[in-house]
Amino acid sequence: MLDAALFLTVMGMFALGLKRPFVWVLAYLYIDILAPQKIGWTLTPLLPISLIAFLLAFAGWAVADPKAETRFTLRQGILLVLLLYCFMTLQWAEFPENAQGKWDWVWKALVFAIFLPFTLFTRLRIEAAALVLVLTAGAIIISAGMKTALGGGGYDSLYFFVNDNSNIYESSTLATVSIALIPIILWFAKHGTIFPPDWRVKTFAGLLIFACLLVPVGTEARTGLVCIAMLGLLMLRDVKNRIMYLMAAGALGVMALPFIPASYYERMATLGSLQSDQSASTRVQVWMWTLDYATENPLGGGFDAYRANEFTYDLPVTRDEGGALVTEIKEVTDESRAFHSSFFEMLGEQGWPGLFLWVSLHALGLLQMERIRRRWRNRDSPAEQWQGPLASALQFSNIIYLVGATFQGIAYQPVFLMLIGLQIALSTYCRKRDSARAEAERKALREARRTAASAKPAMP
Repeated sequence: MLDAALFLTVMGMFALGLKRPFVWVLAYLYIDILAPQKIGWTLTPLLPISLIAFLLAFAGWAVADPKAETRFTLRQGILLVLLLYCFMTLQWAEFPENAQGKWDWVWKALVFAIFLPFTLFTRLRIEAAALVLVLTAGAIIISAGMKTALGGGGYDSLYFFVNDNSNIYESSTLATVSIALIPIILWFAKHGTIFPPDWRVKTFAGLLIFACLLVPVGTEARTGLVCIAMLGLLMLRDVKNRIMYLMAAGALGVMALPFIPASYYERMATLGSLQSDQSASTRVQVWMWTLDYATENPLGGGFDAYRANEFTYDLPVTRDEGGALVTEIKEVTDESRAFHSSFFEMLGEQGWPGLFLWVSLHALGLLQMERIRRRWRNRDSPAEQWQGPLASALQFSNIIYLVGATFQGIAYQPVFLMLIGLQIALSTYCRKRDSARAEAERKALREARRTAASAKPAMP
């Protein structure tokens, strides 16, 4: 039944796109995030539905969408340069076969992020894309949250729709995505129009946010706890009563303590024990190795260049001997360890040019969203009161992503590249509205001057 339901859903979206081609864009968002072809076992794997949706999305835009107001922005240019540079580093990759495997999905994620803003030129389309993104990821999040609430979960043992451990289904990645989507869910609970924010929408939003907060607990991903802390700090900016907010957050935290498993406390305790935690020690060693590697290879070593690393370090190990704790130094040798940081992932794979492009892409996005938030926050028209809050939500999501990306190799994560596409679309939309408003004001001023000039009495 599940396989048939997934297949019919995808086929239904393809069919709807014949009348409304924009639905094909939404279909690709749905397929790329959920990966129904991996969940199903008979019908959905029969066809290359991801590639079909990808091609249909482009075809629908080319045939049906207006092109008069299409703009190619600076950030799309950065994405294009990054795409071309990734292709260049592919030519001298140290591990060509592995690099080709990563390139096969990275180029699609980058191309679609460049293309997506072209299709999102109205509020309805921007909101529809954001809604499909949230609800599709929400399907995975709700499932993970329910399993956590019912007593399942644990590090590397919380099972999702697929046992893949890649893309959004990797536990730390899902924890980061879950927390990063909370600001956008809150925006829908207040400003959404596809589902007007009545009590049902607000109740669903509240439950979905609760599920999002459960994901870091169920996965026991330390990055998720750091992302929750960052979200709490960011929300201080927009709350009206900060003292009440802090008190409520503290009370909720205390109330949640009895329901959190002991294994979660043990896992989180390693956040403060860098030297005695092998995972954390390995990450530091990988980062140091990457800096040395970038010195010798400033243009990068191509995708999966981390496979070249090998290092030895000392790790303190504490054991119990007859009731006494004894600490000894153990020499550990590691090799081919992943970067465990998007910043070092970009540095090792694409060198300093790639890191500069990637950081610039996100820095410009944060600045753009802040500019929109400030320029649109005090406008009185009902049609101009959703842009500022959405910019703030997308900005918060981006910051949370960057915090999570500091400890994970998710530089090309498709969900966050889609969020970049939403940021670009919102920025372009607001720029057009600002230009139209300025032109209307200039026209009104000219008309007022003409009226004043014609009203002057003639000279005797």
